[in-house]
Amino acid sequence: MAKTLFLARHAQAMEKQPGETDFDRQLNSKGLQNSTRMGMNFSNKDMQFDIIISSPAERARSTATLIAEQLKYDTSKIHLNPEIYEASVRTLLQVVNQLKDEWNTVLLVAHNPTVSYLAEYLTKWEIGDMTTCGVVQIEFNFDKWSMLSEGTGTFMSYEYPDLLNF
Repeated sequence: MAKTLFLARHAQAMEKQPGETDFDRQLNSKGLQNSTRMGMNFSNKDMQFDIIISSPAERARSTATLIAEQLKYDTSKIHLNPEIYEASVRTLLQVVNQLKDEWNTVLLVAHNPTVSYLAEYLTKWEIGDMTTCGVVQIEFNFDKWSMLSEGTGTFMSYEYPDLLNF
């Protein structure tokens, strides 16, 4: 069974406040709205994810939660993986390579620049700097996540909130 990976950059966050850690930055109003819109976009396409995995950083976790809510996905099942926060491309690829093979459609919510670099590494497409709440869809003709590596994915789409017509 082919695999489909959706790589999402978290939505727009507030500037870091004095005394606040980068990890704890929350989504701003545009980020909240765009996360919900991206979830609605997936819902309109009848998209279902076998699992949603997110960085535990507040802005990524909130993005994943808002998307999941639009899909009626049980938000308690979002897997928070601390390796994703401040990950290198190699680390993020290892996270993907270690996904359970029974999962065929996965949403991974991460951070730039790593999420953009991984999308380019897997597809050999020039995607550039993914916008906040941007999502790249990549298809793989493998039945094991461990087989994913450089250039093995087919670029399917790159969507972001400003492209959505609602």
